[in-house]
Amino acid sequence: MDNGISANVKHGDTWLRGLYMLLFVMIYSLAEIVVTAVVIFQFVSKVITGGVNERLLAFGQHLSTYIYQTMLFFTFNSEEKPFPFRPWPQGSTPATNPAETELPPFTSPESSSDSKASDLTAH
Repeated sequence: MDNGISANVKHGDTWLRGLYMLLFVMIYSLAEIVVTAVVIFQFVSKVITGGVNERLLAFGQHLSTYIYQTMLFFTFNSEEKPFPFRPWPQGSTPATNPAETELPPFTSPESSSDSKASDLTAH
């Protein structure tokens, strides 16, 4: 067991990824501040003009996509490093009315076996 841990500790790619993660933690902290500013500005714009700033709406979508890509990298769900190591995400424009957006039904990976669900309802 010690040989496996020792080999893992000496694996340079893991430490390099750790350094990238530290860099992205700092970038993420800055992105949080920017998102907060976007939220406040959009709210004030809505209150004053009755509408939101369309350019800022698109930027907010792009920034949200960037934050999502960063979270995928943090949680080891992606090996791709986000911006600035790949292009700035374009994202998609949100639906005008979120209530009209049809979401796919949620299914967990374990939902394929109905025996677990029946076991839970039997108790």
